[in-house]
Amino acid sequence: MNSPLLKTENVVKRFGGLVALEGVSVSIPKGKVVMLIGPNGSGKTTLINVISGVYKPERGRVIFNGTNITGLPPHKVFSLGITRTFQIPSLFFKLTVLENLLVAPKEQIGENILPALLRRREWIRQEKHLIDKAFKIMDLLTLSHLWNRKASELSGGQMKLLEVGRALMSDPKVILMDEPVAGINPKLAYDIMAHIVSIKDKLGVSFLIVEHRLDIVLDYVDHVYAMHRGKVISEGKPKEVVSDPLVVRSYLGG
Repeated sequence: MNSPLLKTENVVKRFGGLVALEGVSVSIPKGKVVMLIGPNGSGKTTLINVISGVYKPERGRVIFNGTNITGLPPHKVFSLGITRTFQIPSLFFKLTVLENLLVAPKEQIGENILPALLRRREWIRQEKHLIDKAFKIMDLLTLSHLWNRKASELSGGQMKLLEVGRALMSDPKVILMDEPVAGINPKLAYDIMAHIVSIKDKLGVSFLIVEHRLDIVLDYVDHVYAMHRGKVISEGKPKEVVSDPLVVRSYLGG
């Protein structure tokens, strides 16, 4: 792979006597889709939580764009350009699709009373720019026809896409995704993965994806890490990793 935009180096995370991550090192290059696979309890989501600042590791480092960001709180990790989506979409369900997108951008003038009053013209220009940006992202994700629908009225797949759109509104360099096609019918699941590849190609955004539906996702990713019991047991091209005997045994309980 190319030189990494984001990487972890020998990350260790414990919960009491349970070792959730034991010396985990992964790399995510710019403009690539990297996938974490492994049985439940192998440490995949824990690694996502360490990278995003939810958990602080006991040992090891998280390096982003050449800077050590280990242990930074989630809001600071987000401000640097790493955002995430969740297995169950975390949306504002009473707001419209457009409104959900407009809450995401950083450093909005209208968030503070005094700047909003003193920089009114600049605030209006920023609002217009963000609305234009939101519609471009909706076009990219084929959500434009739903712009004024409440998030609660969307299908499961459309909710997942809206969460991706909200992530894009913050101009991320890396998006961490926890099971983006879980619970979605196959057609929509393929559509979501096609959108992810399109975003990677058009915007140069990198993705680190945790997913169990290998039959759907493998054809869309560039590199795979397989985890088992808190360790990386295999990495490489998708077909090579899923045929690795160590990986096969880990899924079968060996």
